[in-house]
Amino acid sequence: MRVLENLEPKKVFYYFEEICSIPHGSGNLDGISSYLARFAQDRGLFHVRDASNNVIIVKEASAGYESVPPIILQGHMDMVAVKKNDCDIDLEKDPLRLKVEGDLIRAEGTSLGGDDGIAVAYILAILDSEDIMHPRIEAVLTTDEEVGMEGATAIDLSMLRAKRMLNIDSEEEGILLTSCAGGMRTDCHIPVTRETDQGGIFLKVSVGGLLGGHSGTEIDKEHSNAIKLLGITLQQVHSRIPFRLADINGGEKDNAIPREASAVVCIAKDNRNDFIEELKRIETEEKNEKKSKEKHLCIKAEEAECSAESVMDNNSTDRVLAFLVLLPNGVQAMSADIEGLVETSLNVGILRTCDSEVIASSAIRSAIETAKHKVNLQLQTLTKTFGGYTETHGEYPGWQFDPESKLRSDMVRIYRELFGKEVRVEALHAGLECGIMISKIPGLDCVSFGPDIFDIHTTEERLSISSTARMWDYLLEILKSR
Repeated sequence: MRVLENLEPKKVFYYFEEICSIPHGSGNLDGISSYLARFAQDRGLFHVRDASNNVIIVKEASAGYESVPPIILQGHMDMVAVKKNDCDIDLEKDPLRLKVEGDLIRAEGTSLGGDDGIAVAYILAILDSEDIMHPRIEAVLTTDEEVGMEGATAIDLSMLRAKRMLNIDSEEEGILLTSCAGGMRTDCHIPVTRETDQGGIFLKVSVGGLLGGHSGTEIDKEHSNAIKLLGITLQQVHSRIPFRLADINGGEKDNAIPREASAVVCIAKDNRNDFIEELKRIETEEKNEKKSKEKHLCIKAEEAECSAESVMDNNSTDRVLAFLVLLPNGVQAMSADIEGLVETSLNVGILRTCDSEVIASSAIRSAIETAKHKVNLQLQTLTKTFGGYTETHGEYPGWQFDPESKLRSDMVRIYRELFGKEVRVEALHAGLECGIMISKIPGLDCVSFGPDIFDIHTTEERLSISSTARMWDYLLEILKSR
């Protein structure tokens, strides 16, 4: 028996469970892309699957809707695939283990992928129906949105007719998104030199228990960044007790605020107890500073093993720690036009150690293109100062508010008629694919919406069942509107 079998709307949750049974983390999308292509083929629907695994499916208008302008239904098929340390699921191969808790769906030990699996489920449920009234539907299902909107950048939309688009990639019911920030990814490469261990002992220092979250929608909540906290912690210890870094790593996705980070350090045996006591002092200090924000913060040290020739020299240790302390992170500017909206931010989401370098990957976001590039300039300048270099990739444009949007006006009216209350029209600091789509289809009228999804991009992600049903009804009314 399927876990979601008794939930309504049945067809939506059927397809959501189907999607959750196919591994579809960013960069691992052959399976879900093949599934979508087979879905279209089995139903005789025109479809295109491109070299980037994007899939376009077209369904002609219902009887009586032939003269209604066509509409694009758009979502992305990849998810941020993260799991807890004790979870035995292989996210490259295994299905998610779904669980229903009251009004919420979650996945045991992993992220859920409601962002954006629920969009794909909505779209498949519509394409598979014979009794839903709708104009010509052009379904655009993109890949690798979570790692720089790579699919949307690569896709060819020249065969589409529609000039209006519903992006189903928002996570809060009752809000229509009508503009968003642009972004880019920047990798900072800091060179290190290694030397042979000279008789020290190894300790693994870990920072964990943090809230994490989406680096776009939750960057303003000031959730602690594990990479930054680890760097600052180690620098404080290093100012009193000498050690050399052997390894330092943290985070999984550059667009997720990292919850955990760790480093292996080499210290003199006689300094072991002082080192651990200093860590305990810093942990107490950090818990006091963040007691209302990070209630489960943990900093600890444990014995570790390390190969004899894997220790950074003193200069490299100094360089890496100083870089992490000075690395900008978090909200950089708030909007002067929209109260409460973050205008510019960056998030260091991944830290990795290789033989000859440490690489820190940050996601930069801004509603202003020039501001985005100035933050990137900061990273370039800082990295160069420490003898390194940067690589930039995954740049995407923002989405500018259209005061003349007919689609937005129609959706505001339909929401009021259906639910008896006003919908909020807002801008978003996180990135959406609408800006890229508009660059490919000039004059495209876009609105983004979706059901309630909580703690996206984390292992605590939950999808509201009742909200999914309400937004399904809303979607059908929008399609039915002439």
